[in-house]
Amino acid sequence: MDDRDFVAKSDACLGRVAKWLEDFDPDEVDYATADGSVTLEFPGGAKFILSRQSATKQMWLAAGAHGYHYNYDPARDTWVDDKDGHELYPRLAEALSSQIGRTVRFG
Repeated sequence: MDDRDFVAKSDACLGRVAKWLEDFDPDEVDYATADGSVTLEFPGGAKFILSRQSATKQMWLAAGAHGYHYNYDPARDTWVDDKDGHELYPRLAEALSSQIGRTVRFG
């Protein structure tokens, strides 16, 4: 993937996550976007950060004590973890569910 494709795919990912977060009550999770990142903030001070890593052409998710690195998989048309192959969006929903105390699904 060249640099322009990576920026387009990563921007689409960040936009998709931000759009998903719009429907949450800000008392459960608030979010902020910046160039190349989405930060989720929870009551009590916890934060998750999803960010573009241009040097490695990856998306990184810091969620609690866990960090994940995702490569874009064109065959699956999604971002997959570079260690065990799980997909970014379901993992983000799982981490958010654990943080807010109720089950949510991405989408």
